[in-house]
Amino acid sequence: MARRIDVTGTDGVRLAAWEFGDPPKTDPAQDGPAAADGHAGRAGAGGSPGVLLLHGLMGRASHWAPTARWLSGRYRAVALDQRGHGRSDKPPGGAFTRDAYVDDAEAALEQLGLAPVVLIGHAMGALTAWQLAARRPELVRGLIICDMRASALGAASQREWAQWFASWPLPFATLADVRKWFGEDDPWVERPNPARGEFYAEVMAESPDGWRPVFEPEQMLRSRETWVYDAHWEELAQVRCPALVVRGLDGELGRAEAQEMVRVLPRGQYAEVADAGHLVHYDQPDAWRAAIEPFLDSLGGD
Repeated sequence: MARRIDVTGTDGVRLAAWEFGDPPKTDPAQDGPAAADGHAGRAGAGGSPGVLLLHGLMGRASHWAPTARWLSGRYRAVALDQRGHGRSDKPPGGAFTRDAYVDDAEAALEQLGLAPVVLIGHAMGALTAWQLAARRPELVRGLIICDMRASALGAASQREWAQWFASWPLPFATLADVRKWFGEDDPWVERPNPARGEFYAEVMAESPDGWRPVFEPEQMLRSRETWVYDAHWEELAQVRCPALVVRGLDGELGRAEAQEMVRVLPRGQYAEVADAGHLVHYDQPDAWRAAIEPFLDSLGGD
């Protein structure tokens, strides 16, 4: 059963945070009171260790549900719908900058009482996580980076994404059509990938004329253009906490770059997941959990 907690991001943007499992039982004397309006009491400081899960571009908190349920036996695990995504606000004239995403995550940490937290991010969410860890090291005790590059991707990449969005055969008549297109027919799919089809089915909502994404593609492109032209090695080098870089063997983060990221991180570690593409945690959930569990164990504190 998912529990929604509303938090307020920068510029007053309303963000939906989600717990997908029962948090571990803790000493009530150590926890702060849970607010009657659904806002959470403290978990990270004095209660169960906190985990904040950040999805990638076009993702949503529910993509983390299996991971969050698995973590909930020992952590208070919360997944955040970032601005423009899922059930969070999608302000037409709002900021979709790096600072806005990082500020939102920082606000969520503080309002949820999760710090000092373990941040787990996929793709864009991983970049947000390491930028926050670099900016506010006192809030973060561990970091897991899932399939996100630190190098600049460039203008060609942004043009390709704009063309890709334009190629979507919207609206889809059924969710089965969504699964088939993203899992088989999408030109970006090299071989059938049912997990990818399911991933995109989760970000569709029924409208009067068929199924459309819950996000605005134009806002996704605006979000993406705030990181693709720049490299992010300097911020990576400023992360003080232990950090694990995880890549799918067939993902977007190559082995050489991933290992260089580990070298740049002051306390970096490396793991890879076989038979997984970019959606590592979605493609191979058991192998994903096996890859991150030793790192989480090494952090202690639970």
